[in-house]
Amino acid sequence: MLDARTLCEGCVKWIADWFEPFGPDSCAVVGMSGGKDSTVVAALCAKALGPSRVWGVAMPSNGQSLNEADEICAYLGIHYLCLPIGAVESSCRDLGALLPSGAFSHQSILNIPPRLRMTLLYAVAQSVGGMVANTCNLSEDYIGYATLFGDAAGSFAPLGQLCVQEILEIGRVLGLPEKWVGKTPDDGLPGSMPDEEKFGFSYATLDRYIREGVCEDEAVCAKIDRMHRCNRFKTDILHIPCYQPGLEIKAKNL
Repeated sequence: MLDARTLCEGCVKWIADWFEPFGPDSCAVVGMSGGKDSTVVAALCAKALGPSRVWGVAMPSNGQSLNEADEICAYLGIHYLCLPIGAVESSCRDLGALLPSGAFSHQSILNIPPRLRMTLLYAVAQSVGGMVANTCNLSEDYIGYATLFGDAAGSFAPLGQLCVQEILEIGRVLGLPEKWVGKTPDDGLPGSMPDEEKFGFSYATLDRYIREGVCEDEAVCAKIDRMHRCNRFKTDILHIPCYQPGLEIKAKNL
């Protein structure tokens, strides 16, 4: 594994280079959950672009706290915006009554908030001249722990090739308070349990399996493989069929 400081510097440079074509007025828009991933992404963007070019957006559901998202944005010196989604979420959920079954499925209801949040993030981005950050990491993406077109969406993904353990180290290199970097990860829903308790294995175990292919517990190994196999559609590029063999794009890639 690369040195954490090298990883951090690489992330910062990549973000700065990625934003270069959009000009000095472009900015990053980050959905702030209060967790380590959004905190680290916001900190990396602030370092790469300057705090004035980063917007942190908190979007709590009914019964959900800010989870210190406002404090994190203040600490980083970035713009802060709070857009409560409770009323919109309830309205969307009520539309399930129009289905033949009379309601949306339980899983689809759980996925309404993250998809609403991504809709709002793009609305904010289009309003302030920004680009939406995807805050997912490789560990979560590998087992499909993200909502398609929800938190799995975004225009750029600084942590997309980094495992949880690597992100923790980057957070420490950035000098972020341990209370945010080391915060126990969960989905933020009322009554939720920690991610690792939900998975049945730790992020450290998952990260080691991803990076080294090593997992001593065969049952856990099989579970990780199954989750990865069943959820690959979430991160694969959109599959578009070619109905006529030989059709090729001749334009130059600019």
